[in-house]
Amino acid sequence: MTSEYVTCGHPDKLCDQISDAIVDHFLIQDPCARVRAECAVSSAIVFIAARFATSAKVDIPHVARKVIKLTGYNEPNFNSKSCSILTAPQGFPPDRKYLFNEHALSEEEIEKISAKNQVTVFGFACDQTPEFMPLAIVTARKLSLRLDNVQVQRVLPYLLPDGKVQVGIEYRNRMPYRIHSININATQKHIEEPKAKTLRTDIMETVIKPVFEKETMKPDKRTRIFINPDGPLIGGPGYHSGLTGRKNGVDTYGEYSRHGGHALSGKDPLRIDRVGAYAARYAAKNVVASGLAKECEVALSFSIGLPRPVSIQVDTFGTGTLSNLKLTDLVETHFDFRLAGILRQFDLRRLPAAYLRGFYQELAARGHFGRTDIDLPWEKTDKAEFLASKAKET
Repeated sequence: MTSEYVTCGHPDKLCDQISDAIVDHFLIQDPCARVRAECAVSSAIVFIAARFATSAKVDIPHVARKVIKLTGYNEPNFNSKSCSILTAPQGFPPDRKYLFNEHALSEEEIEKISAKNQVTVFGFACDQTPEFMPLAIVTARKLSLRLDNVQVQRVLPYLLPDGKVQVGIEYRNRMPYRIHSININATQKHIEEPKAKTLRTDIMETVIKPVFEKETMKPDKRTRIFINPDGPLIGGPGYHSGLTGRKNGVDTYGEYSRHGGHALSGKDPLRIDRVGAYAARYAAKNVVASGLAKECEVALSFSIGLPRPVSIQVDTFGTGTLSNLKLTDLVETHFDFRLAGILRQFDLRRLPAAYLRGFYQELAARGHFGRTDIDLPWEKTDKAEFLASKAKET
């Protein structure tokens, strides 16, 4: 199984971060704001389409420039000071039906708040790593973040913020057996330097070796390691465009499990295609943490105008201690998948105000699932023991 991850400066990831930074800034001022933000970047140009219903005021171009500067772009063809930012904002007055405090609602009132779009979302967890994530995506993320740090801290000053990582894991009996391959594509400021041999040595010493130093599973003599195998790369928006929502595999489970295909970034928490994915992950992770399965996928289907999913499916791929049907009943009974219920449990409309650098922007930059560096409410395993005890009663 091969999974990819990209650095924060990859043009698609840059767009995700700009979109979510806009969401953060609106929600900090008004937790009930409705926001939808899309971003596209190309050489020296950023285009932002934002639709919002709120009384909050946000300087959208200023937010975008801050994100660009943070990712480290300071090249003549793309930088935070000189790039052109085109915006197409559509502002609407606040809608009274969304001006509610989910923490003050009764159960009857929560039942009246329905989903406004139709979508099927997936949550997944497995016992391959302490993060309850597939090993390939976890390893690719660690390498990508290390590549980011090496560039930002100017350990390798010739690197650009744009980079890609692929990690292939060989499986036996559905469990990781060895690291099959590692592919790192790092972009350079100048195509002539450094030479391929120097780049390979630098990446091996500053990125790959430090990442695997404390890992249990390390590359072996047969592991295929590629570093810029197609030659020198010049990257960033000056050379290839970016778009919000184009890295769904990176944002979820590295294609090891299914995802709904919808962008997670650029949406306020009343969008069920975003928060439903968080709720599904929470349920799947607790099932695995409880010992009821080694792998678990939770699929939730929502329809317009209904508060609850019209379909809930749990699949453990033959690793469950109970049947999929019994686990589905257990999950449906003990997890709240209603839109307002998800908002209430995770406090999703108020989290941006608690993070100085932005909450949703941070998710867009470094991952929505399997994070151990920040306290994400859907990553808690606080229902694992309870599920295990309930399973004994069935």
